[in-house]
Amino acid sequence: MGFGFSVFSTAAAFFLTGAFLVGAFLAGAFLRGVFLTGAFLAGAFLVGAFLTGAFLVGAFLVGAFLAGAFLAGAFLAGVFLV
Repeated sequence: MGFGFSVFSTAAAFFLTGAFLVGAFLAGAFLRGVFLTGAFLAGAFLVGAFLTGAFLVGAFLVGAFLAGAFLAGAFLAGVFLV
């Protein structure tokens, strides 16, 4: 009886240890995946923010150019009208 229980408890200990190690490995893989996904999304967000900023800067420069052209046209029209 004692030997059978000892074998059973040893097998259970090995099984639980193996299950714990597998669980820890899977948890680590999951956390690594979450971290990498988060890093990828953060990078995509930063690239999007950079591209949006570049677009807005470009739109501002185009607007400034058009405003300058409009003012120059108004000035020239004023010169010719006067």
